[in-house]
Amino acid sequence: MSTVATGTTPLVAVLAFNASNQLAVRRLGALLAPAFAGDDLDSATQLLESAFPTHTPPVEYFSTTAAGRPCRVFFTQVAGPAQAAGIAFESLDNLAARAAALTPELAILIRELDPYLVDVPYLHLGENDFIYKFRPAQERNVAIYGQDAIAGALYQSQLCAAIKAIARQHERSAAAPVTLDFGAVRYVIPSHFGFCLGVKNAIERAYETLAENPHRRVFMLSELIHNPFVNEDLLRRGLRYLQTDKGEAYAIDGRLASAAPGVPVLWDTLTPEDIVIIPAFGATDDDKRRLVRKGIAVYHYDATCMLVEKVWKAARAYGREGYTVIIHGKREHEETKATFSNTRRHAPAVIVRNLDEARQLAEIIASDDPAVRARFYELFADRHTPGFDVDRHLERVAVVNQTTLLMNETLGILEHLRAAYRKKFGDDTRVGGSGRRDTLCYATQVNQDALSRALAEPLDAAFVIGGKNSSNTYQLFRLCELKLGPGAFFIQSEAGIRSREAVDHYVYAGGGKGHTETRPLWPSDPSPKRVLITGGASCPDGIIQQVITRINGFFPAEKLRSVTDVLKDLGA
Repeated sequence: MSTVATGTTPLVAVLAFNASNQLAVRRLGALLAPAFAGDDLDSATQLLESAFPTHTPPVEYFSTTAAGRPCRVFFTQVAGPAQAAGIAFESLDNLAARAAALTPELAILIRELDPYLVDVPYLHLGENDFIYKFRPAQERNVAIYGQDAIAGALYQSQLCAAIKAIARQHERSAAAPVTLDFGAVRYVIPSHFGFCLGVKNAIERAYETLAENPHRRVFMLSELIHNPFVNEDLLRRGLRYLQTDKGEAYAIDGRLASAAPGVPVLWDTLTPEDIVIIPAFGATDDDKRRLVRKGIAVYHYDATCMLVEKVWKAARAYGREGYTVIIHGKREHEETKATFSNTRRHAPAVIVRNLDEARQLAEIIASDDPAVRARFYELFADRHTPGFDVDRHLERVAVVNQTTLLMNETLGILEHLRAAYRKKFGDDTRVGGSGRRDTLCYATQVNQDALSRALAEPLDAAFVIGGKNSSNTYQLFRLCELKLGPGAFFIQSEAGIRSREAVDHYVYAGGGKGHTETRPLWPSDPSPKRVLITGGASCPDGIIQQVITRINGFFPAEKLRSVTDVLKDLGA
């Protein structure tokens, strides 16, 4: 029996998606039709419940005209196999490729779904729910960090474990640094360093997914985290990346698409049987829609950090209150791209990289000169939402941030904008979020606070460890450089420390680019040293201990205390 009513009465279509974002369709002879449609919502819902007793409440998404009839379109997510004959699930890409096999109504609906697809994987969530909350300590899968010798060397460290047991009485507050006394060299270690909870969550889910699906292809949208050693270990275990952290697709032969013209890209080979993990940074709406169209299970493998998602929720709230959202972030960073993509659904938005750019924006806000205001479109080209109107959309603003940046810089931008509005309008009520810090990642901030306390100690050098493209690691290095100048070093691992005389230091040049240069360490200076060591939020503990071992090797063995003795000092 046809589920598409005839005549000129309005049509109600309830589009039912499974957990893999495939659409339920009904076969009508040689054609495929919407599975659940009728003259009103009740009749369409009755059809839905006869096939899928378990489903989310249908929610109306849009209206259109289908085959000459007005049509209201609802979405629902269903569970289990269909309990009615003639119903099957198909990916939206497959349906689009078979346009001749679709009824006119279904063909129209498939064409108009795109703007709404980003919501499909999360239909079962309330708007204040998080995609994935941090696991409590007792539920974390710590076994993955020691599943073999390679993982053990990468992730495990007796010294780091002992430090964290002593110093981290509270996850969200910095404590005094811990000193590791090896005799000839002493290490000053901040109370908080290394993996944050969001990174731990993403790593554990990636390893678990690989272990649970040995016969399926497992992809990561882009780098899991900004650490080459973690990413290389996952590649060794069979994971593959669909694109770089800058969004450039990989070809099936492993090369970048730009270097392999004519070679199919991995994106185009995806099927509903494949798994794609979304990294902790989140994903843009375009990438999510692309996965949904292919019938990929998005929600179950979405490892977006809940603190990143908290920024998205704040931006949505600001948009509803009528603010334009200023995003303090690096336009090339995956997290900022995802935040911008998410925000544009709710509010006009513009990305501001730093305080200098905030000053330029403030000059535009303060001026009534059309020529000055027109500079906005040049200065912030490709960093504002489509249709941005400088005369309307800068009347009220609110600031959110890329979670890995320095808190004081975000607050500085907020205060500068507030001063600009106060000067022009006599008050600063046009700047939203006064006094709010809820879009600042507490993990990033507590690492910075702990480092600041450690930098108050007398020091001969500081080593900040993390991936070259790790924003939060670079921010930690900036703090060290302010205190120690050339005595601060940004390295990826112990391999960056060539000798007692020289270090291969990474110089970040901005825009995701940089270079490595060799800098002096302690040439011709055999005296005992005090060395600060910390790691970014994506730095494994094992690498921190390897750096300590490397530096210890520059001192005579007879002048060094053993790891066992140092651990005893810590009560371990």
